[in-house]
Amino acid sequence: MRVHHRVLAIAAAVPLVLAGCGEDEEQPGSAAESGGGTKQVTIGWTPPDITGVFKTATDYFERAAEDAKAAGFEVEIVSRSPATHTDFASQQAIVEDFISRQVDVIAISPSDTQAIKPAIKQANDAGIPVIMVNLLEKQEDIEVASYIGFDNAQAAAVSAYSVLDYFGGPGVLGAGEKVDVAPEDYLDLKWWEETYADADKGSIEASGVIIEGIAGTFFSQARLDGFNGVIEQYPSVEIMAQPIAADWNREKGVQAAEDFLSRFSPDEMQFMWAASNEMGLGAIAASERKNVLSTAGGTKEPENGKVAIFTNDVTPESTDAIRAGKLVAETHHGFPEWGWFGTQFAVQLACGQTVPETYDIRPRTVYQGNADQFYPDPQLPTIDWDKIKQDCEE
Repeated sequence: MRVHHRVLAIAAAVPLVLAGCGEDEEQPGSAAESGGGTKQVTIGWTPPDITGVFKTATDYFERAAEDAKAAGFEVEIVSRSPATHTDFASQQAIVEDFISRQVDVIAISPSDTQAIKPAIKQANDAGIPVIMVNLLEKQEDIEVASYIGFDNAQAAAVSAYSVLDYFGGPGVLGAGEKVDVAPEDYLDLKWWEETYADADKGSIEASGVIIEGIAGTFFSQARLDGFNGVIEQYPSVEIMAQPIAADWNREKGVQAAEDFLSRFSPDEMQFMWAASNEMGLGAIAASERKNVLSTAGGTKEPENGKVAIFTNDVTPESTDAIRAGKLVAETHHGFPEWGWFGTQFAVQLACGQTVPETYDIRPRTVYQGNADQFYPDPQLPTIDWDKIKQDCEE
């Protein structure tokens, strides 16, 4: 028996490849109890692709599902995504397939918020809760049970402050004034704004370029607005050219970086900010090939004739790049939290329980000084699966 207490939208798309418990064509268990008192819950999860960022989130959907077993839950994660971020129609078709399979909850990280709405409306009509991952902004015309994510503009603003810090401003990077940071401190937007409240805006000098996501879409524009909104306050920090769109893709990130490197020398172009992890890793690869990548690490002074890379997301791979000095700083978007809380909230919804309308991950800076707090063992709260099972409606 399927119990849907409220409709919820989970936004996250994963390629047209099934992950987790396989591609069984039988209809899922729909929160029914099987022998031995096991509660079965099937979660349809669709991110925009299966690259490092979304693979990390998917891994933690699976880890939380495994964690629930001891309490008597059998949680199946059916993970599928379109082949690319720009294949909006495929993500809609994936959600429609989840509806036909009668999954208990759908979790979505949308490639585009507007393009996915018709499919979410179908899930609403079918009584399937939806959790939307990767943003906090409430969407009109659809019912979403919970938003798990962060403010994309704030996340990009955090990255902008990392650039300012590295090139002479106060903080934890570069050669500027150092600020003492306790291990438990979050280098989030509030922390940066307080740190820069009295900063000399004319004393920070740098020039660089931007690699954006899918031009004109919600996520890309929000990050551009957040980054530029900070940088524009500093008259001696120059963005040298229009952003190049790389569609959140690593190879396109390589191409965008190569384009910029062909137009500007490392003496002119001191940094690149890529609005996502995959594009940032592409920029690192392109800069290494040209032998212009800064490898000094964020805690050292900028190197003359080298390009410093900054980006957003944070995965195990990029955290290793930070440790190696190839990536100065990156803004954490909480991919383990997406999967960890996504599974928890989905099971609670299938059990007829109330979940938070929003869960804010609070983007914050990751650099050499705090990288070990994030990977390989991110700190995640214990989920009280026994209490969830005890309160689960039959």
